[in-house]
Amino acid sequence: MNFRRKLLLLFALTVFLSVAAVAWLVSTVTRRAFEQSNEAQTAALVGQFQREFKRHADDVVRRVDAIASSDATTRMALTLNRAPADSGSFLNDAVPIAESHQLDFLEFVDARGTIVSSAQSPAKFGYPETSLGDLSQLTSKPAFLKKEDLPAGSSLGLFAVRAAKVGDTPLYVVGGLRLDRNALAALELPAGMRAMLYQVSGSGFSPQMLTTASEAPKKIERLAPLVLQVQQQPREISQLVHWSENPADDETVHAIPLNGPDDKILGILLVGTSRRPYVEVKRHIQSAAMLVGGAGILLAILLSSWAAARFTRPIEELAVAAREVAGGNLHTQVEVSSADEVGDLAEAFNQMTRDLLEQKERLVQSERVAAWRELARRLAHELKNPLFPLQLTVENLVRAREHSPEMFEEIFRESSATLLAEIGNLKQIISRFSEFSKMPQPQLQPANVNEVVRGIARLFQAQLESRSGGAIACKLELAASDEPIAADRELLHRALSNLVLNAMDAMPHGGTLTLRTRDNADRAYIEIADTGVGLTPEECERLFTPYYTSKQHGTGLGLAIVQSVISDHGGTISVRSQPGKGTTFVVELPRNLEKLHAPALDGSVTVTQHR
Repeated sequence: MNFRRKLLLLFALTVFLSVAAVAWLVSTVTRRAFEQSNEAQTAALVGQFQREFKRHADDVVRRVDAIASSDATTRMALTLNRAPADSGSFLNDAVPIAESHQLDFLEFVDARGTIVSSAQSPAKFGYPETSLGDLSQLTSKPAFLKKEDLPAGSSLGLFAVRAAKVGDTPLYVVGGLRLDRNALAALELPAGMRAMLYQVSGSGFSPQMLTTASEAPKKIERLAPLVLQVQQQPREISQLVHWSENPADDETVHAIPLNGPDDKILGILLVGTSRRPYVEVKRHIQSAAMLVGGAGILLAILLSSWAAARFTRPIEELAVAAREVAGGNLHTQVEVSSADEVGDLAEAFNQMTRDLLEQKERLVQSERVAAWRELARRLAHELKNPLFPLQLTVENLVRAREHSPEMFEEIFRESSATLLAEIGNLKQIISRFSEFSKMPQPQLQPANVNEVVRGIARLFQAQLESRSGGAIACKLELAASDEPIAADRELLHRALSNLVLNAMDAMPHGGTLTLRTRDNADRAYIEIADTGVGLTPEECERLFTPYYTSKQHGTGLGLAIVQSVISDHGGTISVRSQPGKGTTFVVELPRNLEKLHAPALDGSVTVTQHR
């Protein structure tokens, strides 16, 4: 991944994370605020319900007190205190009294606990009242919650018990108001909230026991887990109820248990708060975050493009210039287009190339001076060896002339032969140095490597078989392919001949000389291997250094000339050797057939050379 894409990714990621963090923070704050508001509204509604409950309870107590102190109740009590008392005459008295005092439930019970008259269930006449226990203990208590069994079912109501005492036996008045739809409708609910009353009946859940002030939920059974949990653990519990797949229809339902006088749970007040406002706010936040995020990413693309144009393009130019410098073009310079760090980098690069160019020039001059000094030293060393015998020979001639004139002719003939031999050595030394300094450039022509190797084998065949120390066997292992390469046959022949001569010198007592060729799609390989004395690793490293030789009378230029010829062909030469196990020279040459015929500017055909 390049720097431009990394920059774009960094900007986009920064914008995305920033927008996501802000959206998450706003959403979290909004959710907490909604939950706090919901809790506050629920608490307010519960308080309102408790106040309404207390108001209804006080109203029930007041109405029951009024009935207990009324003339009709007093007459009923006096009649019941006479013996024998006829209670059947009061069978229908409870209904008009309940209607006149606006009570939903009203019963008169004598001191023995027998129902004298009942407004809600006249058929209970003469039956004992067993649902309240000891009535005498409830006469001084406030109103309480009670489940009343009716002919059509059961209902919750607020009840109060008061006694009308006339004589020795009291008459108990049990009156109450129904907790139904009207009672829930009397609650003033904020927008988005509703109240429901569930009458506990048994240990399971029955949808018919749920009372609402308005339309009942379509999927009432989804309240079952909450209702059952409150029945098992009688305490206030909140739960999120999903009415549909749309999160906006969800409600947070707060369940409050309602207990009777014996602390047995009789009903559950369910207060639901819609999460639609929160969901809509959350959606608005998400929409705004997506809009801001999209705009931010677009801005990031623009900024990254600008930054790429501002920063990456100079860096790319520096990379291209660095590759040119690596290729050898030390004159490369880059344009300094800014005064910031990038401009400083470009200026430093330009200064570096200038310094490298100056150092290269100084190094070339130093190498030239060192090369001439080494050449002079080597030349002086090589010339010194034959000059010393020349000096001795001349001095012998002078002494013979002075002391033995009669022997001068004989000594002169011997000294002349010595002088001519040493002068020949001087000419040979000078010729080798001249040959090294005047290496011709290769004239590239199609050349078959196998033919060149076969010619060398034929050239040295007689010399290999007639060696005094022992014959040398020559093996040819040639590649099957005859595809030519671009080479100078004469120079290549001279270089390979030099390697063969070295191999012969390495086998003074005979051995095996192997000439091997192989190739691939674009290169050809020539191997010259011997079974001679071999070379040490130190000798292998210095073998191609000019003037280095391990021979007693060598100049150290033979292998340097070979390397120069192979290098001029664009190839390489390497050596593998171990002491006592022979030596192998490997010549690697490119085919370079495309360089054989290059069109010149005037339309003629020229032969190009690889430097």
